[in-house]
Amino acid sequence: MLKSLYSGVSGLQSHQIAMDVESNNIANVNTVGYKYSRANFSDLLAQTNQIATAPQGALGGKNAMQVGLGTTANSVTRIHSQGSIQNTDKNTDVAIQGDGFFVVSSDGGNTYKYTRSGDFKFDASGNFVDNNGFIVQGWMRDEATGKVDSTAPIGNIQIPAGLTTPANASTQIDLKANLNSGSTVTQFAPTFALDNTGATTDIAAYSEDMAYLFNASGEAFNLVAGQGFEISLDDGATWQTFTYDPVGGDGAAADGNFQTVNGLREELSSFLGVDVTVTDEGKFHITNTSGAALNLSVQDIATNPNSKFSLGFSTLIGSIQPGASKTSQAVNAATHSSSIDVFDSLGSKHTIKFDFRKESGAAGTTWTWSAEVPKPGDLNSNLTPNENRIWGGTIQFDENGALSGFTPPNLDFTANNGSSTNQNINLNFGSIGGFDGITSFDSKSATSGISQDGYPGGDLLGIRIDQSGTLIGSFSNGRSFGLAQISMAKFSNNEGLVGDGGNVYLQSANSGDPIVGTAATAGRGFMQSSALEASNVDLSKSLTNLIIIQRGYQANGKTITTSDTLLETLIGLKR
Repeated sequence: MLKSLYSGVSGLQSHQIAMDVESNNIANVNTVGYKYSRANFSDLLAQTNQIATAPQGALGGKNAMQVGLGTTANSVTRIHSQGSIQNTDKNTDVAIQGDGFFVVSSDGGNTYKYTRSGDFKFDASGNFVDNNGFIVQGWMRDEATGKVDSTAPIGNIQIPAGLTTPANASTQIDLKANLNSGSTVTQFAPTFALDNTGATTDIAAYSEDMAYLFNASGEAFNLVAGQGFEISLDDGATWQTFTYDPVGGDGAAADGNFQTVNGLREELSSFLGVDVTVTDEGKFHITNTSGAALNLSVQDIATNPNSKFSLGFSTLIGSIQPGASKTSQAVNAATHSSSIDVFDSLGSKHTIKFDFRKESGAAGTTWTWSAEVPKPGDLNSNLTPNENRIWGGTIQFDENGALSGFTPPNLDFTANNGSSTNQNINLNFGSIGGFDGITSFDSKSATSGISQDGYPGGDLLGIRIDQSGTLIGSFSNGRSFGLAQISMAKFSNNEGLVGDGGNVYLQSANSGDPIVGTAATAGRGFMQSSALEASNVDLSKSLTNLIIIQRGYQANGKTITTSDTLLETLIGLKR
């Protein structure tokens, strides 16, 4: 009789534990990352009144006769099933879809705790922390390599506010374009110039200064090759005749003294009645608003008796003798241009313009190219230099239009603004024999892509987290790159973890050692940003379990009262 009483008591105790477990589940129905628990019952050791016997001859075997002594809650199992993913408006919220735990530390990385709650934020020091203030563990970007090394030991994730990224000087230009193989250069008979005697001379240049120098006696000096300008036209069809008539009359000489360039400018302006300005290149620019013809020269300068002042202009057809005329032909050039902005070590932007020109009017496969940057920048290479411009580069193509060679493979750039000098920029026009860069097909010349690897400095604008747990920073210069990566731990037995409050777990002897790595690798789940994992408690199931537990508790209580009634009956037999 006493056994039934004790069995009822054990039933009450076990169901009380089950009630506590299920009540805790219901209490945490809205706890982020919570995993519900389940109470497990087992029976107690039974009292054996008769042992089992084997069959003997005509007598069959008999089973043992045992009387149970009640029940006990022998374990509580935490069920690590996936909770539903709920989207949020916070970009530092992270949910795990699949197996694994976030790693956090409360003592600077000496010991670790584990959690499924990804409600993270940055504190005043830039530490990436959870709601307990525990710092999330992972890997930081190596400034030397510019990469996040996930094979290194994990540590605190810290991204300070006001983070900036320095400028990165351009080191390579990638160009993809087609240079029309069908383009031809117009072939024409040479144009001649006439001298004072009527004899003709070949014109050897398309761009040349046209000017005369005179001494005090009115004698003209030969021109020295100097500055000019070049033009290129896609379609030329108009023939033009240009006649240059010398101005008659005697020249006048004027003496004067000057000690500065501005002094000379004022002397010229006053004596000639013209507007005189000095250009950035140190040249005099004369504007004759009166319309009268001028013959000018300057000599006998105290600092340099050989100095002369030239008045001239550039023309496409070269120098012209007095009284002569020349016929020019418009140019039908096979050309193409592309431009790209590059950056120096200070982050300043400079535009490099590439000009491509077919070398001959035949079906040739060789093009020449030049490059130019705005002044005061300088370009240098093994090509012909002219301060901010170089020319003489070549590009060859094979019979299929594939690139077969180009020179030179790089150039040096100096911005002359305080940034690093001789900035080497590699030119990637494509692989030899391939079609991944510049090609030469019989189609319109066009640039399909041009890029470079430099960028200016920038300020951190925001952070987002991808599926691998990488914290990607977006900067004001348009750059985005990984700043850190969240680590993830995996255990051989998740149920062996010990809860430590605050939605965190501790490693135990039965959980196994954590295997730390990146998300979406080695069986670990992936991370979803701007989302949280909800509790996996099924409220309808928990409420149903409450009813079952309640009825079980009541039934065990009934066992006790019934046993008590039987005892009363037994005691009443004495009367």
